[in-house]
Amino acid sequence: MATAGRPGGHPSVMWRSSGAAYASAVPAPSACRPLALVVVLAVAACGGPAHKDDAFVDAGVTGLLDIELTECFSDPEYSQFAGEDVVVYLPCDEGADNQSFMFVQAPDGPWDRAAVAELGWDECGRGFEQQWTSQDESGLDYYPILPTPETWADGDRAVMCAVYDPDGRLEDSVLPAADGVSQ
Repeated sequence: MATAGRPGGHPSVMWRSSGAAYASAVPAPSACRPLALVVVLAVAACGGPAHKDDAFVDAGVTGLLDIELTECFSDPEYSQFAGEDVVVYLPCDEGADNQSFMFVQAPDGPWDRAAVAELGWDECGRGFEQQWTSQDESGLDYYPILPTPETWADGDRAVMCAVYDPDGRLEDSVLPAADGVSQ
């Protein structure tokens, strides 16, 4: 992205009791809230597939503009040293959260986040399908990383397409090897 040439919610749950027979055995709903909150937070932190969208990270996050085509990188994380969120390059064979698989050049014009996001989703989607056929078959997903109004004003027109594993980290490069080319 640094250079122009680079490529529902759940239904509410109601407490029901058959009455006084269970009153002493079942704590009042308000007594369960702290425990329920802990359980919900633990489940949210530990499980379920991740979904990353075009708002997950953008070109304004420190380190992102240094990521090049095919490189792996971390999810944004707050750095005490930098005092802001940062993305870190990681060798793919050491494990990473994401891998850059394509760059899309947006046309010049005024900043229009919705139009750039639509272009990113469309083009990254086509590139993803060309390389992995489908999310179901590959177990992978993708998302576009957009310029910001500030980077756009500085001439950044690159949308990075990133691939990731919704169920965890990538263990190595996930880019399919081209015929006759070893990775």
